[in-house]
Amino acid sequence: MREDVVELSGDEPERLPGGFVNGAVRVGDTVRRSASPSGGFVQDLLRYLEHCQWSGAPRHLGFDDQGREIHTFLGGHVAWEETQPAEVRSDESLAAVARLVRQFHDLTAGSDLAGDQEVVCHNDLSPKNTVYRDLGCGLRPVAFLDWDLAAPGARVHDVAHVCWQYVGLGPRADVTEASRLVRLIADAYDLPARKELIRTILWWQDRCWKGISAAADAGEPAMVRLRALGAVDDVRAAHRWTAEHRLLLEQAML
Repeated sequence: MREDVVELSGDEPERLPGGFVNGAVRVGDTVRRSASPSGGFVQDLLRYLEHCQWSGAPRHLGFDDQGREIHTFLGGHVAWEETQPAEVRSDESLAAVARLVRQFHDLTAGSDLAGDQEVVCHNDLSPKNTVYRDLGCGLRPVAFLDWDLAAPGARVHDVAHVCWQYVGLGPRADVTEASRLVRLIADAYDLPARKELIRTILWWQDRCWKGISAAADAGEPAMVRLRALGAVDDVRAAHRWTAEHRLLLEQAML
């Protein structure tokens, strides 16, 4: 048995909502999930954030006897459903998301984990990967989940993903309101690379639909299911919308 294999609870597992790819389950005060291919880096990152006493990520506790990673369970509201309380998409919550990302980035800037890049990026920030709690003034973001795709990168990468996912850039968005919210996020983060922001959103959207398609073609079950649910069409539509309104979105950065 591996030295870091631990058993923490005899409670019955409870399948968690979301967790489309890794099939996460809750067991007592822990979450058990399939180990990711980049698990070594992610484990080091979560240990580093724990060492920094940052509460915005779960703690890595080892592995169970089925080889699953064990993380601490972070209680709160996870915004995985399409319909959400207004507080989740409020200006205050969006600004708080940006500030939480900035905290994480600043902690990793200059670290060995970031290597020769600006920071470590989460690379999958969205309301579905965010824990919200009522801190006395309504639901606010307090932590991020699902760090499987974390890797060294540029600050603008995560900020662009936040703009796409939390604002909901795509055919159902109002471009005037979306432009205001993108500016709000950039301001709350205090992003220096604003000229690159909209281009990076387009890069993410293009990369995402192509990645799902390629993985589905290769037979990866989760990506096959995602494509069958229309994810590729949805992301391509979002990319077309962002490209169509690129100038207006960029003007909001000025």
